Amino acid sequence: MGTAIKNTDEAHQGQDGTYLKIGDVAQMVGISATVIRSWERLGLIRPKRTESRYRLYTPDDVRLLQRARFLRKERGLNAPAIVDLLVRNGDIPFETRPPAPKGVSLGAQLRRARNEQKLSLNEAAAEIGISPGFLSALERSRMSASVGTLRKLARFYKINVLDLFQPSETNPYLVRPEDRKKLAAGRGVQMELLAWGNTMMEPHLFRIAPKRGSGESYSHHGEEFLHVLKGELNISIGGTNYRLRPGDSLYFDSSTPHEWHNPGKRETLVLWINTPPTF
Repeated sequence: MGTAIKNTDEAHQGQDGTYLKIGDVAQMVGISATVIRSWERLGLIRPKRTESRYRLYTPDDVRLLQRARFLRKERGLNAPAIVDLLVRNGDIPFETRPPAPKGVSLGAQLRRARNEQKLSLNEAAAEIGISPGFLSALERSRMSASVGTLRKLARFYKINVLDLFQPSETNPYLVRPEDRKKLAAGRGVQMELLAWGNTMMEPHLFRIAPKRGSGESYSHHGEEFLHVLKGELNISIGGTNYRLRPGDSLYFDSSTPHEWHNPGKRETLVLWINTPPTF
């Protein structure tokens, strides 16, 4: 943790008078305070603290956060990949690297699926319809794929997107928020699995950032139900467009090509259910 500083007005200034509070830093960098705190948990940043635990940041901290924001926005890297890159570049010390996640990474699963079919990167990428460089970045967990691309990968490798969550075989019945299986699906989209095991339904909570979405149209076997909890969702189903707002629901045949995005300025939350679990 950062060094504790006496909780006085003077203590909010460093030797050169440049300590900043989290709200000021969030505005300067162009990200939310929530994102800054999540990056801190990963070890990307280590702010100083007052005795009452308020975070204080230096200009160097701001520059590091601006670098991280650039990598997220322009390079499409997720937070763990940003930390890994900054560690390798010497921008942050090795000891701040987050612990390796439990289980096998999404990238390792995709690489294993390709190797099982004895395909080169070029061969697999050509069949899937993506570039070899992008597939290589996915397999090295340097980038995350959109929902549409995940679906294309799953279809080509003859698996379900559900398999990429690595759910246990046991149905836990009760799933607390902290126990949900989570999967990044491209920039600004997170899928949270709400139940797993021997189920006939596949329920998710989708968190969709402003102006983000499925990336492209996709389809699969089954039927879908979605209910907008927060924000807005534009969805096109077989060429018919729908604009959904909080409280709106939609039910449709999953075999009809569909694509969607968040047209608003705030995060959209959607309860999304597939049956059977073939997504």
